[in-house]
Amino acid sequence: MLDLDWEMLLFTLASIMAVFMGIGVIFVRQRASARPLSLKKIVIPPVMMSTGALMYVFPYFRLSGVEILEALIIGLAFSLLLVFTTRYEEKDDELYVKPSKWFIGILFGLLILRLGLKSILSLSISPGEIGGMFFLLAFIMIVVWRLSMLVKYRNFKKQQAI
Repeated sequence: MLDLDWEMLLFTLASIMAVFMGIGVIFVRQRASARPLSLKKIVIPPVMMSTGALMYVFPYFRLSGVEILEALIIGLAFSLLLVFTTRYEEKDDELYVKPSKWFIGILFGLLILRLGLKSILSLSISPGEIGGMFFLLAFIMIVVWRLSMLVKYRNFKKQQAI
């Protein structure tokens, strides 16, 4: 009984943290849209996030092949949503990410979906594996999105050079 209560407490705390992190992301993205894109701004977030993969050193967070595949497929699907809804604008010979009306809705939709999936998956998968799956999902999503930004940015810079 104590284990179930402890896991429920951790689940609740993690869910509350996810909501606050989502709100934080909204503010960070709003501020970021006021500054032009640069190679550094595109590459640093996924590189810094990659350090989270150290969690897989511990068996508690390791995933099966099926769990890896599920996280990859869902991460790719979510990344396409980000890629296709990200708009760019050129101002003063710089490239900016245009603030999207959809961004807050997409972010909260993903958050609600994440909480729902987490509560369903927690019935059959350990909290460590769920954490590992959601990290991999988010990492794939960010990497694909940032790669699309990098392609757009490089094409913009090539066009400027001509």
